[in-house]
Amino acid sequence: MAEDTTDLNAVELATELTIAWLGNPNTRSSAEDVPAFLGKMHETVSTLLGSSTEAPAAEAPTEYTPAVTARKSLASKDHIISMIDGKSYKTLRRHLATHGMTPAEYRERYGLKPDYPMVAENYSESRRAMAKKIGLGRKPGPRKTEAASAPAPAATTRKRKAETAAE
Repeated sequence: MAEDTTDLNAVELATELTIAWLGNPNTRSSAEDVPAFLGKMHETVSTLLGSSTEAPAAEAPTEYTPAVTARKSLASKDHIISMIDGKSYKTLRRHLATHGMTPAEYRERYGLKPDYPMVAENYSESRRAMAKKIGLGRKPGPRKTEAASAPAPAATTRKRKAETAAE
């Protein structure tokens, strides 16, 4: 009984979709195309209704074979070799984003440790040096300036003048 209802609903849905398709003024079709389109719509709707009533089968996790070993991927300080495609990158984050992955998913997929780096060592050091040069990471507070360090030499000059006058 439930199968008849599902089949009837599939026919009704396919019919409504076909009517809506034909009602679109931008759709140009001949009378011969309508039965084929209706049949295709019925087949598609039946498949969709059938798949939604069945329990989805548990899929086996896909085994991913790395392009290189974890040791080889970190062999150079200038780049990291991706385990996805075997190409070298200074940073893996953008590369992983193009594959729809996060660093955590990447590490999990290939069984890497949580501290596996996502940035090449030399690239990280150059970025760190640049950040320090422009003053990032410093705590706010009084800065050493030339004006603050200028009085110290002036005091030594006074002592010298006093010493020369005493002689």
